[in-house]
Amino acid sequence: MPNLLAITGSPSAHSRTAVVADHVLRRLSHSGFETAHLSVRELPAADLLAARRGEPEIRRALEAVAGADGLVIATPVYKASYTGLLKAFLDLLPQDGLDGKTVLPLATGGSLAHVLTIDYALRPVLAALGARHVTAGRFVLDSSVERGSGPDRLRPEAELDLYQAVDEFAAALRSTHAAPAATSVTAAVTALTATP
Repeated sequence: MPNLLAITGSPSAHSRTAVVADHVLRRLSHSGFETAHLSVRELPAADLLAARRGEPEIRRALEAVAGADGLVIATPVYKASYTGLLKAFLDLLPQDGLDGKTVLPLATGGSLAHVLTIDYALRPVLAALGARHVTAGRFVLDSSVERGSGPDRLRPEAELDLYQAVDEFAAALRSTHAAPAATSVTAAVTALTATP
């Protein structure tokens, strides 16, 4: 089964973006995927900003990206774009750092005026890093993340819309992940039938 990594780029310790990413990971883990969550804010800031790729925590984070079959990239919207924190991390990846990967972009924000951030700011960067397939992303309003005395949750309509995107992402990942196996089986059968 493919393994998935969520990368969240919020600098906040009480991030709504992280709540949304955790909802996504729970749904994917219930579907049998192996999941992990990388919060960029937890990486050493000096190493991140100085692009010290060889430092242990930065190196482990980059190895986690390289080893993942699929990525969920989640960010709050600041100044009509994804965060500088996320940008600093993405800048550490090699030019083909997302080569062959299926990616689900997510954004959170206070206004629907920022809904196009995914397509106009985040998607081009993911494509430039070589992502094989960037699925339809989702924008979740901050007001859709309900906080209280119990666990944080999403309003039902937001959760339903988010889960539709997650299910599309999972289907794309399964189909991408199964394609090489199908090709190798076809090649093996062709080789067997060609043998005298």
